[in-house]
Amino acid sequence: MNYESKDIRNVVLLGHSGSGKTSFAETMLFESHAISRKGSIEDRSTVSDYTAIEQEKGNSIFSTLEHVAWKDCKINIFDTPGFDDFVGEVIPPLKVSDTAIVILNAKSGVEVGTELIWEYIEEFKTPAFFVINQLDHEKSDFENTLEQARNRFGNRVLPIQFPVNQGPNFNAIVDVLRMVMYIFPTNGGKPEKKPIPAEHLERANEWHNALVEAAAENDESLMEKYFENGNLNEDEMSRGLTIGLAHQQFFPVFCTSSAKNMGSGRIMGFIHDVCPSPIDRPAANLEGGGSKPCDPNARPCLFIFKTVHEPKVGNISYFKLYSGTIKSGDELVNAENGIVERFTQLYITEGKNRELVHELRAGDIGCTVKLKGSHTNQTLNPKGSNAKIEKMKFPSSRIRMTVVPPSKAELEKLANALHMIQEEDPTLHVEQSVELKQTIINAQGELHLDLVKYKVDSNFGVKMEFAEPKVPYRETITKEANTTYRHKKQSGGAGQFAEVHMRIEPYYDGMPAPHGLTVKNIEVETLKWGGKFSFCWAIVGGSIDARFINAIKKGIMSKMEEGPLTGSYCRDIRVSIYDGKMHPVDSNDMAFQLAATFGFKECFHNAGQQILEPIYDVEVLCNSDVMGHVMGDLQTRRAIISGMDSDGHYQVVRARVPLKEMHKYSSTLRSLTQGKAKFKMTYADYQPVPNDIQQKLIATHQVELEELHAAHHH
Repeated sequence: MNYESKDIRNVVLLGHSGSGKTSFAETMLFESHAISRKGSIEDRSTVSDYTAIEQEKGNSIFSTLEHVAWKDCKINIFDTPGFDDFVGEVIPPLKVSDTAIVILNAKSGVEVGTELIWEYIEEFKTPAFFVINQLDHEKSDFENTLEQARNRFGNRVLPIQFPVNQGPNFNAIVDVLRMVMYIFPTNGGKPEKKPIPAEHLERANEWHNALVEAAAENDESLMEKYFENGNLNEDEMSRGLTIGLAHQQFFPVFCTSSAKNMGSGRIMGFIHDVCPSPIDRPAANLEGGGSKPCDPNARPCLFIFKTVHEPKVGNISYFKLYSGTIKSGDELVNAENGIVERFTQLYITEGKNRELVHELRAGDIGCTVKLKGSHTNQTLNPKGSNAKIEKMKFPSSRIRMTVVPPSKAELEKLANALHMIQEEDPTLHVEQSVELKQTIINAQGELHLDLVKYKVDSNFGVKMEFAEPKVPYRETITKEANTTYRHKKQSGGAGQFAEVHMRIEPYYDGMPAPHGLTVKNIEVETLKWGGKFSFCWAIVGGSIDARFINAIKKGIMSKMEEGPLTGSYCRDIRVSIYDGKMHPVDSNDMAFQLAATFGFKECFHNAGQQILEPIYDVEVLCNSDVMGHVMGDLQTRRAIISGMDSDGHYQVVRARVPLKEMHKYSSTLRSLTQGKAKFKMTYADYQPVPNDIQQKLIATHQVELEELHAAHHH
């Protein structure tokens, strides 16, 4: 079946872990006859949680794309994970969806996962509505959940439904848009329509009028009708609500029980009648300005939002067609790298099953296999067009680990596996740190790391372990020191001789020239690892020949790259060479290089040596009842609390924390707050480490050097 752009609806299911997204997707599939029996998470039989790890954990980890036919439209449904460790699986579906369905758990109300999601809904300006699920639970509390949603998301939250007799006997919903009561059979499915009972009528009328006002608000002709007749008919209501929803002017609320299969049919009816098609949405923003409207008659333009690697198939590229039509066999050009890609096969997907289609139209979502050089976040167009859909931005990482090096044999396998996984997961960042001589993995949290481990094992057959990574310290000095260093070697044949007199001082921008010296030349270099190095040549009368300048500089730099205290990079130092001696025969580049290295090291130890550590700005969002625990824990991490304020009904704690102390913070925070907190961290600057820690770091480095030395001599 080929759908027109106006008959496509792209929706994404969002919500905190455990709110019932996967079960809700399952009831949508069942109600629309896409599947013949409803799967369950317990039986591991749902369409969207089809991977072994999801079934094992009973939670969604990957976003899954499914579709249903409802009346004359096609609804593409994304089911997404609820843990914020997997935010990389939430942003792409949200980017390409036209409506967000936020599922709230009736027994727990608005949870921190919902908060996180809301930030993205606002950023993407996606029309959204709420579904209060699990109304059949004995602890279900519709009123409280609605109240929390209103408190947090404002009075634009307007209920379209409320439950009658919530709890284990839940079987009826009052719909204030259609002004009927739906009564469901025991095992759910298609309800009976009944008039609203007298005891619920007052509330139903009040809420109905609020909806009518919201519908009339956006359209003058509707406003007039409303004033004339005091009401609007269903078509008029739908038209007005479509506009209001599209502009985020109101967020409707529905009621369901996914477990009992009650209420999803009505929601699909609403998606069909009111939710925007891709054509109704504003044109997509392009990189560098301009926009791309969804037009089925324009030239094709597609955006790859997700790449998945399947062992037997290779890379599967999921894309949204932003304009035009694409047919199998078409060729498009990648706007990023100019590679021409041929789309030999086009598919639509149902969880893990793919179905071949001949063409797709603007606004639809599909996938293809075996693209040569196209990746996530890239746009493809016909020859001659180089439009680029605005890229997705992903949050910075919150946890860093190092990979314990496996056996030599496995090393290459592991590097290849990590490369593949990084390719499909934009929130994972793997770096080979030259500085720390470690492979560092930057991820979103413990659960995210578990997943990486699982993928490496199950798809590539490599067992990997993580350990605490080293911290990228820096070394500097706090006062001036002078030294004279003579390097002399006499042993048969050519000797080596060099003597340098040097002064080192802490460098800062705009500092005066060195006192008491006749300066010939000062250079200031910005170091690639941060900070500066200044080199000052103050030789008078040619006691050292100018041809040795580079050798001396090289000698100092070799020590700056591997500092005297911990082997870390040095920064913010000025070195002045003001005197020395040379020998007509025995002085060469090598001799001066060595004299400069050893001279610098000796001088460094007398110049108030100081180790610096990276400090991060940390922001924690939590409930006020756990705030004391959060603060207490931060203080044990040498944090300096820099501010507190409230955001809705959440508290925000801001602090500056050394990176060293943030190891495994995400799991501590999760257990401290029962998962009711989230945090982000961004690099701020380098600060001196306390003296006791400095001593420890120097001692540890000494031991490492001795071990290394001993290993060499064996």
